[in-house]
Amino acid sequence: MANPRVLVLRAPGTNCDLETAHAFERAGAVAERLHVNRLREQPSLLDSFQIMCLPGGFSYGDDVSAGRILGNQIRVRLADDVRRFRDAGKLVLGICNGFQILLKSGILLEDDVPATGGPATAQATLALNESGRYEDRWVRLHTQGSKCVFFSGVESMYLPVAHAEGKFVPRDAAVLAKLEAGGQACLKYRPLEEGAATSAALPAGANHTVPYPDNPNGATNDIAAVCDPTGRVCGLMPHPERHIDAVQHPQWTRMKKLPPVGDGFVVFQNAVRYFL
Repeated sequence: MANPRVLVLRAPGTNCDLETAHAFERAGAVAERLHVNRLREQPSLLDSFQIMCLPGGFSYGDDVSAGRILGNQIRVRLADDVRRFRDAGKLVLGICNGFQILLKSGILLEDDVPATGGPATAQATLALNESGRYEDRWVRLHTQGSKCVFFSGVESMYLPVAHAEGKFVPRDAAVLAKLEAGGQACLKYRPLEEGAATSAALPAGANHTVPYPDNPNGATNDIAAVCDPTGRVCGLMPHPERHIDAVQHPQWTRMKKLPPVGDGFVVFQNAVRYFL
């Protein structure tokens, strides 16, 4: 397949769909932005795509909580279709608000259903930042393991974040241990200054090692991205589509040896290469 097709799913309030489609197209894909209502009317549209991406923004104004409304729409109206898409060996990516949607829809980490019956429970969520405010800054990231398709061949990245609810919180220690052991905690925040101490000035009871603002939200175990057990479904809080060109680096006018493309571009390249 020379040019995999990407469905960039948007909803009222989504505002990163154009940049995300552009990033995929720069990487060699054919991208189409599609409103969720069109997909609800005709779920079979998914059949003509190989990649589905939920971009960043504020779907439905983040009313109730970030990603909750669109996540519920997918859970109630489209879950079976998206799972069939996933199980057919295709890729699903959620960026920032898209990560929130994937978690709250149960597509990324399937809800646990007790063997004895009773309500299903989510394995994890994204909570309010520990700082209590919206965080808009650049962060350093390191990959963990090689499971995730989108981070294949990547060791570290420098990307921007922009969110108010980005603190990854697993339901309990057992879920966290499973994600870590299975290589699903695939991207983590690291100190901006390499070699810096990772435990200074942490608040009492902190469950992460990288201090604020390098871990901008207080995510458990400094987790910035999670993938499913197959490595083909991934949600991440940083915005790779906002760093696909060298000139998007915040210090591009001061640095003489920047690479020709931004660190985030490889995420989209890897998705396209997966189908070549």
